[in-house]
Amino acid sequence: MVNTLKKLIALTLLSFIATVSLAQDDLIFPIQRGTVSDWKYVSDQVMGGVSEGSVVLERDGDIAFARLIGDVSTKNNGGFVQLRSAISLFNKPEMFQLIHDANKEGKELQGVRLNVRGNGETYHVMIRTYFTWRPSDYYYHTFETGPDWRQVEMPFNEFKRSNSKSTKFNINDIRDFGIVAYGRDFKSDVSVSEISFYY
Repeated sequence: MVNTLKKLIALTLLSFIATVSLAQDDLIFPIQRGTVSDWKYVSDQVMGGVSEGSVVLERDGDIAFARLIGDVSTKNNGGFVQLRSAISLFNKPEMFQLIHDANKEGKELQGVRLNVRGNGETYHVMIRTYFTWRPSDYYYHTFETGPDWRQVEMPFNEFKRSNSKSTKFNINDIRDFGIVAYGRDFKSDVSVSEISFYY
């Protein structure tokens, strides 16, 4: 009984140390029930479009994930459904607090990594900063999906700006982060279990 307890404590400590070590390299934000309030569903209906969808929180064994499903339509100048960070002047989610304060021995964060699966379609990560206020002004990077969970890595220096040749943005200026089904008529079905920012 004593040996079993010692093994259990040792295993718990090992798991904790591994988690801390990983957290020192990346800022990891798993999708789980306690963090759902930091996110919201948004569609082009806010600007007169007709795309329909929803975000649901589901589980795959031990993995909790947000699933963005819907019908994307380009009618009425629309064309998107998205899972977006819920942020305002009075509400900065923990994710933004941490990435704005991130500094590892003078190094800045280099990119974002998602754990995703989906229906084989191409999706977007869209980032807005304090200097991109118009809906049509954002930085974006695309990623592919498949039926199995996989990690997709998107360096910040590969993001493009929607209406400008300028591609560089300051990490401290990020104010909005979205996973988006966008730009054409298709069925959205993309799941995200984890978002991490890496050095």
